Amino acid sequence: MTEEIFRRDSYAFEFEAVVVSAEGEDIELDITAFYPGGGGQVCDTGTIRGSAVTEVFYKGKRIIHKVPNNDIKAGERVWCSVDWDRRYDLMMGHTGEHLLFCSLRRQVPDLTITKIFIAPESKYVVVDRDVSWEDIEKALIFANNAIRENLPVTKSLMSRDDPDLENVRIKMERIPDDEEISVVAIGDIDLSACSGIHVMETGELESIFVDRKVSVGKDGIAIHFKVGDQAKDSAMALAGVCLRTIEVTGSKPEDLVRTVSNTKEELQIMRRSVSDHVKRLIDQSHPYIINGIEIHNGLFPQVDRTILTDAAEAFKNEGSVSILISVGSTASVIMSSGVDSIDCSEILTKVLKQLGGRGGGKKDFAQGGISDPTLAENALSMLIQEVVPQL
Repeated sequence: MTEEIFRRDSYAFEFEAVVVSAEGEDIELDITAFYPGGGGQVCDTGTIRGSAVTEVFYKGKRIIHKVPNNDIKAGERVWCSVDWDRRYDLMMGHTGEHLLFCSLRRQVPDLTITKIFIAPESKYVVVDRDVSWEDIEKALIFANNAIRENLPVTKSLMSRDDPDLENVRIKMERIPDDEEISVVAIGDIDLSACSGIHVMETGELESIFVDRKVSVGKDGIAIHFKVGDQAKDSAMALAGVCLRTIEVTGSKPEDLVRTVSNTKEELQIMRRSVSDHVKRLIDQSHPYIINGIEIHNGLFPQVDRTILTDAAEAFKNEGSVSILISVGSTASVIMSSGVDSIDCSEILTKVLKQLGGRGGGKKDFAQGGISDPTLAENALSMLIQEVVPQL
């Protein structure tokens, strides 16, 4: 079995090892500092005798290092190096996840984790419910105070019958019966079962910042965070956005949220008003009648596409033809037909192509658009000219 250096020293990143087996890309060593991933944290990468290690993983109880295009042979002694910058980023991220979640739990005591992901490109914790930005802000104040206090981060082993285990955040069903429980402590503020790799002191994180939260369906809410320089850069970037928004809205900083909320509500009211207006325009429109077939048509203010779609479907079901165009920063065109002689897809594609746009769909229903809204009236006229001779 491979001796796991990362268990006792997460700061070790260069070492010498003997190759136990070499089967194509799969290399097994007698000793390794490469962390094979776990607990939501991705694996280390680096080199073995100068050849790139692209993946590390457990295969049963063996640790396999994936080394493409290597000439390594069993029995050789090799020099190995973990990509330290990447490793340290992952250590900071994993410690930051512990610190962030325990801080969130102080605001929402019954909050639970459903998933963790720690990688260089993204770090987040998925929790079982939404957490308000007010609670996140309070949690970040607590977490960043813990960083400034430079609390120790320590690891210990506990047995299953240890009475102190009741104070540990743990999911026993994930730990094999024959394994001792590895517990990571952050000062006296958090105890969590974890076999991952971490920094030694919270001060190494420098800063932690939550930059977004996203619904992930039945799993809950993903709270994305950054640590170190990335946290500072993200906070500065968002502060810049807020300052520009304050200038545009003419709001005081302390009133910005209320100002944006009021603006959003006013916009929703305006959109409902425009939608009602468009519905009335469609209802009151006078269609062309060619050989007993109605051609409903018109130009309308930019509106929720479903309003025009529903109207077009209704006209089609009545055995009519419809050409409805929504005009805003671009022009969106919807065409429908309940008449066999009219191929909406063919006609729409042909006309919009002439105007630099695109369209497509089915014979009885097609959609498309043109980037120049000033050509909307031309589009309507050209489409009607194509339809009329075919009725």
